[in-house]
Amino acid sequence: MDFVVCVSVVPKDVRVSLIDIIHSEEPECCDGSDEPSGACPNTCKEVGEAYRKKLNEELKLRKTGSKIRSTYITFAQKEKKRLEALVESTAQEIVVREKEVARLRDIAERTESISAAALEHKKESPLFISITEHASALKSLQREHKKHLEREKELSAILDTLRTGYNPNYQDMAVLEAVRGWEQIAGLPHINDVGKDQADEKKEEAVVEKKEEEVLDEDAWTAEELEKDLDGLLNSDYISLLLEHDEHVRNPVEGSLLFDLGSYLPDSVIPQYEEIRDTILSWFQILGIIRGDDSSAADTSRARQALTDAENALKKAENAKKDAEEDLEDLFSVEGFGSEGEWKKLDGLCLEKDTGEYTYEVCLFGEAKQKPNKGGSNFSLGKFDSWNPSPDVQPGQPDYYQKQVYNRGARCWNGPERSVVLQLACGTENALHTVVELEKCEYLITGTTPALCLPVNESTGRDNREEL
Repeated sequence: MDFVVCVSVVPKDVRVSLIDIIHSEEPECCDGSDEPSGACPNTCKEVGEAYRKKLNEELKLRKTGSKIRSTYITFAQKEKKRLEALVESTAQEIVVREKEVARLRDIAERTESISAAALEHKKESPLFISITEHASALKSLQREHKKHLEREKELSAILDTLRTGYNPNYQDMAVLEAVRGWEQIAGLPHINDVGKDQADEKKEEAVVEKKEEEVLDEDAWTAEELEKDLDGLLNSDYISLLLEHDEHVRNPVEGSLLFDLGSYLPDSVIPQYEEIRDTILSWFQILGIIRGDDSSAADTSRARQALTDAENALKKAENAKKDAEEDLEDLFSVEGFGSEGEWKKLDGLCLEKDTGEYTYEVCLFGEAKQKPNKGGSNFSLGKFDSWNPSPDVQPGQPDYYQKQVYNRGARCWNGPERSVVLQLACGTENALHTVVELEKCEYLITGTTPALCLPVNESTGRDNREEL
């Protein structure tokens, strides 16, 4: 039997099988031209219309999906810039924190070299006592300042309510005076004049703002600095500052003649000079003229804690830099988020499908779960392991991204570990559509995503046409 097939020129990847459609309608013929009259109706027109309708729907879906996919690519480009900036900023932070760790390590080591008694003696210095008293005073002022700010907010709310709710025709001069006074302090126009002349109101507000500007001393703190930086100042390690000050005083710019004299002596007499110098210093220490170093163990908990905190902050910055570099490497990797980074936008996106008894959840690149709808425990169906593992599929090809494998889920009773194969196709929404348990505790979940909707000209090719 001969077949007469309708002709249409279509892109290869979006065509549907016209022969299949024909056979579903009429398995033996198309237009009946080689059959006796009336034996086989001509279905070519209907099949052609169905084909063109299906083709148009496929093209429309792909075009819409590819537009959404392009926004994913744009997101990846922005993410690239963010990660690059993060790598650079953390690298600079690491340099600063390394210097801080070295400084605090030196302080901790010097702290350990003095006795607890010597440290207590240093803490009795007028300078240290004055600094700690100033710190206590600042903390008290800060506490009172916050109380007044809260009280000011409450009073402002009360006066605003009075301003907007009082009756100006009541002629209560006390109320009127209170409203006028609040408007003057707050820089507000009179409530009865609001909306009459917006230009004059803006001009008045600009004048009020200009009047409120304060001229600060060069070293004075702004309100923003007080809000953000005062806590850091009050949390300073004053013991460390005391030791640094002590070291600074101990090593003046112009050295003592007793210690610098050696630089003027010939090398042959240096040993005798150092012996005499050490003897004189020991006499001074015995007589109490100078204080010697006590090498016994000291209470170094605060200095060591400051060093530990600084080391932890350094490690945190190093880890942040490493994570950003790894994310940057995966961003445009064909085995990561795609050559254009189109999958990065979906990293961590959780999709759900309610099947009645259970709700299945897949968090892309994360974990798949089975959640009972009528109470009970959730089960892990596995964590993301790889894209399509088939040896016939090359990384970076469209088929490679049509499957995601989730492995090492919770073990079934008397069975294997749960696992999921997520089968994806082009669609205008990120969604799950079906869930099937192919084998015991092995699930096939189908879904759609715009990330698979390649641009039509890219997916079909310029001359990739076929006649059906």
